[in-house]
Amino acid sequence: MKTIIVTLSLAFTSLFLNAQTEVETTSETQTITVTVPVQSEEGNVVFGLYDETSFMKQPLVGLEGEIKDGKASVTFEDVKPGTYAILLFHDKNGNKQMDFEANGMPTEPYGASNNVMSMGPPLWSDTKFKVTNEPVDLEVRM
Repeated sequence: MKTIIVTLSLAFTSLFLNAQTEVETTSETQTITVTVPVQSEEGNVVFGLYDETSFMKQPLVGLEGEIKDGKASVTFEDVKPGTYAILLFHDKNGNKQMDFEANGMPTEPYGASNNVMSMGPPLWSDTKFKVTNEPVDLEVRM
């Protein structure tokens, strides 16, 4: 249980917004637009884009989406074709990290691409999706 708590903590705390890495711009890049329905208007939603090597570590790109009309949406620009995953959480209190109960359970809603919800951290194999030569639109539930 401690391993799960530590893994979730590391994945959702400082990872998202600290990863503003430059992505090389070419004519072969695409966009990934992610929309998530949100139950309340408080705070923001923090989104992270990962590849297999960065998954549950430092995201390739981290974005923050403002909540408007019950949803938050962001667009990742200049994404090269490949296999990726999205992790996100509703940062209700604006502290830029996912908060947890003393027993390790998250206190803020979270989600992953392919809408995978499991007991414990999401797996790469369950959350991955492909970016090809078309823009990608995803809706993720929390």
